[in-house]
Amino acid sequence: MKLRVSVAQCAFLLMLTLCALGLLLLPSMSFAQQRFVVQPVAEKKVTQLPPAPWYWRIENFPTLAQAQAAAGPTSLAAEVSGRVWLFTLGPAGGSTPGATKVAEIGPVPPINASEYLLRINHSFGPPGAKTPVHSHPGSETFYVLAGELSQKSPYGVSHVEAGQAMAGHGPDMPMEVSSSGTNDLDALVMFVVDATRPFSPPAKLE
Repeated sequence: MKLRVSVAQCAFLLMLTLCALGLLLLPSMSFAQQRFVVQPVAEKKVTQLPPAPWYWRIENFPTLAQAQAAAGPTSLAAEVSGRVWLFTLGPAGGSTPGATKVAEIGPVPPINASEYLLRINHSFGPPGAKTPVHSHPGSETFYVLAGELSQKSPYGVSHVEAGQAMAGHGPDMPMEVSSSGTNDLDALVMFVVDATRPFSPPAKLE
């Protein structure tokens, strides 16, 4: 016995297959579109920091080589979003020769450790993207280039828009960070944490 399938039946079966495939792919595509991306761009470990209170000084340089040459013991240079940056942790009111100052953020919540990790992350994502709830063994400071960033913690929700900064909270604070504006988020994130502990363990918001 031969099974005969018409052209119309073939087209119908093909349509059902494509629909089923689309339903399977839709969740993963949606997840990819909502991904909050965190990219480390520079870091260093140090055993000594300047006397507190600390501030993150953000400056621009014409070239990465110039920024690297001007970097001090607690400075990090990186090229992010088409610009060259120098990030320096130190006292308020400082400046670097040859640099254009963008912002000075602080005071940064202090920590005590035998070794410190200074790290710069580049964070970005579409509206609605968010991180898992996590913490850090130190402070996390934000400077927003575009969009809006929100940080949810036991203290509530803080919002930071483009051109604004936030010094963040002290060590081991549970938080969830999200892109909460109507445009894609583009943000610089500066850390000073205890280098002997896990950098970003999972946490819970009560």
